[in-house]
Amino acid sequence: MPTILRGGAEVRLTTALVDPRDLFRGDYGVLSYDILQVQAAKLGEPGDFRRGEPVFVVLQANAAGRAEAVAVCRTFPKAGQGQVVIEGKAAGGCSCRPVPGSPSRTCATDQFSIRVTYGLESYFVPQGQGRRIERTERSRVEVFAAVSASGKAAIKRLLIDGRPVYDEPPY
Repeated sequence: MPTILRGGAEVRLTTALVDPRDLFRGDYGVLSYDILQVQAAKLGEPGDFRRGEPVFVVLQANAAGRAEAVAVCRTFPKAGQGQVVIEGKAAGGCSCRPVPGSPSRTCATDQFSIRVTYGLESYFVPQGQGRRIERTERSRVEVFAAVSASGKAAIKRLLIDGRPVYDEPPY
């Protein structure tokens, strides 16, 4: 991990902290990201993905500078200008996507999505910070992750309102 933190490409991810305490480990967070759900329309290869299957997601910064998934493939793709490839695992096959602001789902062919995990979904925060971070509005919390050339990723820093709450030491 130290090599990833020192030399990996940085990606900026919008996140929310869920369940900020662990009885035995202290302030510990389960993080949720926008890139955990990738639309089927962005699948680089057709077909359903099996749970646990390795996948490679191409990320690109949006106008706000936050990473968005633009493609997901079974094999390591060539990244374009300004893109980063991150390795993940399919957390399940394609499913119907939620309708924003509604409890229902849409199952139109172009609206299927795949859930992907990256190993960035849990994070220890400084003692006493978990509740504060949990109560913070989602749009104010960000994670900078470092991604190696092979697609491995590690959390580099957690920010609220653009200010670092915690930086991982690069060693």
